[in-house]
Amino acid sequence: MQAESGPGGLAGWGLSVMDVLGAPGAGLLIAAENLFPPLPSEVFLPLAGFAAGQGRISLVSALVFTTLGSVLGALALYWLGVKLGTERLQALAKRLPLFRESDVDKANAFFDRHGGKAVLLGRMLPVFRSLISIPAGVNRMPVWKFAGLTLLGSAVWNSLFVLAGYLLGDNWHRIEPYSAVFEYTVLGIAVAAVAWFTVKRLRHRG
Repeated sequence: MQAESGPGGLAGWGLSVMDVLGAPGAGLLIAAENLFPPLPSEVFLPLAGFAAGQGRISLVSALVFTTLGSVLGALALYWLGVKLGTERLQALAKRLPLFRESDVDKANAFFDRHGGKAVLLGRMLPVFRSLISIPAGVNRMPVWKFAGLTLLGSAVWNSLFVLAGYLLGDNWHRIEPYSAVFEYTVLGIAVAAVAWFTVKRLRHRG
C-alpha cells in the first residue's frame, strides 16, 4: 500500500466510514464485526489508530468507541442467547446428528464453572469473541457481569490494535499478517477439536 494514495478496498471503505461518522463510525464497524465475524476487527482496529494518528479522530475517542462497539455487538448476541434458551438448544440437539441433549447440559455445566473466564478470554480470540456471547445469554449470566467482563476484555484487545495502528502510522497494515497467523492458529485448534469430537462420537455409536 502506498501512503500517498491511502488504503483501498475494505480498509478504504472503513476509513471513509470514519471520515463521515467520526469515532462513532469506528465503533459501528466493530459492533458489526461482532455480529458478522467475517468482518475483520484486525483491520478496523489498527485502521482506527491510523485515523487517529492522522488527526481524523482523536486517539481517546478511537479507544472509547471501538470498545463501546464491542460491548454493544456482544450484548445483541447475548440477548439472542437469552431468547434461544436451554430448551430450544436441547430440541435442536435432538435433530442434529452426533449431538445429544446431554451435550447441552454439559456445556451449561461448563459455563457455570468457567463462564467468567470464558467471556473475558474469549474477547481476545477471533470468531469466539462473538460466539461466546450466545452461551452467556443462554445460561443467563447476569447482564452486568457479562457487560463488565466484555468491556474489560475488549478494552485490552482493542487498545493493543488501536495503539499499534496509531504508532505505526502509514504502516498500520503490517499488523494484519501477524494477526492472520494468530487467527488461523485459533481456528485450526477449533477445527481439530471438532474433528476429535466427531471421531469420538462416531466410535461410541459404532
